[in-house]
Amino acid sequence: MSPRRRRHRVVTVIVEGMAPLELSVSSELFETDRPELGIPWYEHAFVTPRPGRVALRGGFDVHVDNGLDAMGRADTIIVPGWRPITDPLDLEPEVAEGLRRAHRRGARLVSFCTGAFALAGAGVLDGRRATTHWMRTEQLAAMFPDVDVDPAVLYVDEGDVLTSAGSAASIDLGLYLVRQDHGADIANQVARDLVVPPHRDGGQAQYIDLPVAPCASSDPLAATLDWAREHLDEALAIEDLAAHATMSPRTFIRHFRQATGTTPHKWLTGHRVAAAQALLETSDLSIDRIAEECGFGTAASLRVHFQRQVRCSPQAYRATFASRPA
Repeated sequence: MSPRRRRHRVVTVIVEGMAPLELSVSSELFETDRPELGIPWYEHAFVTPRPGRVALRGGFDVHVDNGLDAMGRADTIIVPGWRPITDPLDLEPEVAEGLRRAHRRGARLVSFCTGAFALAGAGVLDGRRATTHWMRTEQLAAMFPDVDVDPAVLYVDEGDVLTSAGSAASIDLGLYLVRQDHGADIANQVARDLVVPPHRDGGQAQYIDLPVAPCASSDPLAATLDWAREHLDEALAIEDLAAHATMSPRTFIRHFRQATGTTPHKWLTGHRVAAAQALLETSDLSIDRIAEECGFGTAASLRVHFQRQVRCSPQAYRATFASRPA
């Protein structure tokens, strides 16, 4: 008779001020027993620096029995979205030291959403690629310059340290962990139980408003930019834009960069991708037709620029965001 397989031990760190959503993801994926799968499921516990009542955001309170000593027996440690981010980071020294000790002994460390700030504060992300919610990526990079922050992906796997983007991406990373531990078939069954896709195409870039540089209405270029937005389907050259602004091409390029902070080519591409997103969401036009309407000329060109900025294909974007009839 073969020896009974030991269950993989997962602990999730709770501190006061956390949001409850990522805690619930951790509980649903790793604490809920799943006998229908026919395999030993995870052994999960919540831990906190001071066991007892812990006040969360949104009027939630939870009671946690386990202290941080349970981190010493964990195979995987999850840090959910952190409390409101401050600089310097409000990180309990005992939590930071527990994460460092676990990392040294080879435990797998995982952050959901802004939990990446706690991992960075503990020093375990130094020299590594990581992500967090797109609204916080610049702040993470500024506070922890030794971390290679990727703002576009849903999650990053660095082997023994994994980080996810915003709240819903914690489900993506959680399912990825299940897939790593138990295989694709088990992960797919869990995803079906949660009524979520087992894998989402693209990254969080598809959820970010494209940073198309503005131009003050009082600027002499404003009328030219309005005109360009109305003629995105045309092959607009620098000479065309400069002529509309009654400037030489060299003067126009210099003035354009001063007014918008970018180049005419990047500005046009950003607006064309944004226009393509709108058509993918609201119309049933073919990809070829959308490419023509937005000034890309060919579907191949649209796919290249769309993938570069939105980090997924036009088809995948439409599948996720297309309006559905009520």
